[in-house]
Amino acid sequence: MSEFIQRGAVLQNQFTSDVALVNLIQNIIPSKHLPEVTDELTKLGERVITDVLAMAKSAEAHPPELVNFDSWGNRIDEVIVNRGWTDLHKVSAEEKIVSTGYARKYGAHSRIVQFAKLYLFHPSSAFYSCPLAMTDGAAKLIETYAPKQLSAAFDHLTSSEPSKFWTSGQWMTERSGGSDVSHTETIARKMNGEWRLFGTKWFTSAITSEMSMALARIEGEKGNVVEGSRGLSLFYIEIRNGEGKLNNIEVLRLKDKLGTKALPTAELKLNGTRAELVGNIGDGVKQISSMFNVTRLYNSVTSVAAFRRILALASDYSSKRMAFGKLIAEHTLNAQVLKEASAQFNGCFHFTFLIAEIFGQEEVFTDQNNLSLDKEELNKILRMLTPVLKLYTAKKTVLWTSELLEVFGGVGYIEDSGIPVMYRDNQVFSIWEGTTNVLSLDLLRALKKDQSWSVLVKFLKQEMAKMKDSHLKVTIEKALENLNQDIIGVSQKGDAAMEAEARHLAFKIGDLMSAFSWLRSNSDDTELLEYFTFKKFR
Repeated sequence: MSEFIQRGAVLQNQFTSDVALVNLIQNIIPSKHLPEVTDELTKLGERVITDVLAMAKSAEAHPPELVNFDSWGNRIDEVIVNRGWTDLHKVSAEEKIVSTGYARKYGAHSRIVQFAKLYLFHPSSAFYSCPLAMTDGAAKLIETYAPKQLSAAFDHLTSSEPSKFWTSGQWMTERSGGSDVSHTETIARKMNGEWRLFGTKWFTSAITSEMSMALARIEGEKGNVVEGSRGLSLFYIEIRNGEGKLNNIEVLRLKDKLGTKALPTAELKLNGTRAELVGNIGDGVKQISSMFNVTRLYNSVTSVAAFRRILALASDYSSKRMAFGKLIAEHTLNAQVLKEASAQFNGCFHFTFLIAEIFGQEEVFTDQNNLSLDKEELNKILRMLTPVLKLYTAKKTVLWTSELLEVFGGVGYIEDSGIPVMYRDNQVFSIWEGTTNVLSLDLLRALKKDQSWSVLVKFLKQEMAKMKDSHLKVTIEKALENLNQDIIGVSQKGDAAMEAEARHLAFKIGDLMSAFSWLRSNSDDTELLEYFTFKKFR
């Protein structure tokens, strides 16, 4: 009798096997572009389970190392990364994962195509998607505030040539504050006609990049500085000089993190780092905030992509693993878990790509846009829903990564199965780009300052008026009205009551937007959509 060996989960082409993504592309991309886009995504869908996945595994097996001194005692602070990591850089350029968003070949749909590529790439990227997020954010910032001043950097950031392509850092976090940048202690001092930065950056996830954006306080002639967020200015830094040496930067250490081990995250000391002031003095927070819609949307797309990857593996494994005389896919409880996971995934997926669509429409704005909103209204919706999307998708992915790990039983707890690394890595989604509480407060600011809720209600009613009458439409309309009453009621109670309800409101908005976005997509999976909608609102 031969010894039993369990067959493991196998990934299929990550585009053609993804019903939600295929349907999205077919329904939203104009017919003149559809063959080209489909071909590109099909090829990338195969690459991410072959050569790209191999690069990621190599990078994860050989984490970055910091060498502070050479053999003669000279300080060099070299971060040594695996070839898999540098190869992922090349793939990012070749597949145009950033450049697609700026070439705008597909007009207002360019961001949809770009984020579809990111969605396919991320789970096989060893989190190279992190520097890509900051790269895209920096490109957006430059395009908005300094297109002439930093045109050369912009060309690098948006290049599809591996030898020319740059990634960027985003140096804000310091010991004294994470999301609260008002406590930034880094000083900018004018010396011999050029700006020099002095201070410590506590978390920097792109020290191997070519450039970074950083916040600092400008020091006056008498050594005085303006405190608080209004005193912060934005600076452009090239991380190395013409000789390839660090720009008066010390790499104090690499962070020993729970996950994202292949991603070199460093703690830096700026010792007179040469920098260039971007825009006006004191506008730093306003300028760097322009990156948030981009980086938070990256967080959401990659979070949903990670959700999809473990769900795909769990579903495949369930079709192969026998227990108590039948496949575990046929056991009622396991089937219920997979059904619930699929419903939550689809809700997150459609919510995410609706925001990607709105983002693309806002960037390539025309009065005849298919959302029937003006540019300011699109901005207000993004301002309110981007933080909600980020916190909602992050929390769902963290929850379902833990739940789906159980599908694999003991094997899911064994390192070389590849499942534990997902469990560790996916925890970061709820921390990067603002924690759940920080983003919930961001939602409140949008509700109070921008009056964006009324714009969103207008948009939802307009879109639902275009839909065919159905019991699902009626259910979502009723949920919208109930939520509208909740928000009106809480807002009348004052700031303290609103803050106490902030998380609850954020998740209720997330549930509503997930169901609405899914219904709007004309998905064929009406049974699963009905299950999701009725579970949330009945």
